[in-house]
Amino acid sequence: MAIKVLLVDDESGIRTLLRKIIQRNDGFEVVGECETLADAITEFTKTKPEVVFLDIEMNGSSGMECAKVIADLEPKTKIIFATAHSEYMSDAFEVYAFDYIVKPFNVERVNQTLGRIKSLNESVKIDHLDKIVKYERGLDKLLVKGKESISFVDIKEIVLVQRENSSTVIYTKKDSFSTSASLTDIESKLDSEQFMRSHKSYIINISQIKKIEPYGRWTYIVNFKDLNKDALMTVEKYEEIKKRFL
Repeated sequence: MAIKVLLVDDESGIRTLLRKIIQRNDGFEVVGECETLADAITEFTKTKPEVVFLDIEMNGSSGMECAKVIADLEPKTKIIFATAHSEYMSDAFEVYAFDYIVKPFNVERVNQTLGRIKSLNESVKIDHLDKIVKYERGLDKLLVKGKESISFVDIKEIVLVQRENSSTVIYTKKDSFSTSASLTDIESKLDSEQFMRSHKSYIINISQIKKIEPYGRWTYIVNFKDLNKDALMTVEKYEEIKKRFL
């Protein structure tokens, strides 16, 4: 399936240029265009794109705040700031932007970014269950309670915990559980020697890491031994991991 792209810019000429560049790259589809940030959130929720090209200053509004909302809705959205303002690059780092491209665009520069996205893209589906997490002290388990049932999740079997579609999902080697609990709540119940908050939207089991490799400009992607999913890691946490094992 084609990688879905949303274009958010108040200049129609810029949107047209980006659309033409994207259309020349196989495997991508522009699923929407917006000229206001309010419309961008609505369109994002409707079309669920994997990539968003986003201007930072639009009619006096901040694209940075829009990026934060999008990242909370779906942390793995590849947000590419396309702007004439190079001075916001440090702010883009704070929201873990995938890339930062300064106008006027170099076509080859955009093509390189699209090529990197295409090579990294992976489609994953999960099942969601409405559950609440509690910690059973002394049992090394998290009790996940549903409306008519409870599940005991073995902590050592947890590979990944992540924010996804405004919920928190716990992945073990064989199952997944969705909860209304926050990542911070779950993090407080896990051993910091075994688990790491690798990114604002991810907690990972360090013992389950298979490989870490570059992802965006300021992030890395983590692959696991016993789970066909991945997580994001900030450059600061990458350096921390290196210090632990080197």
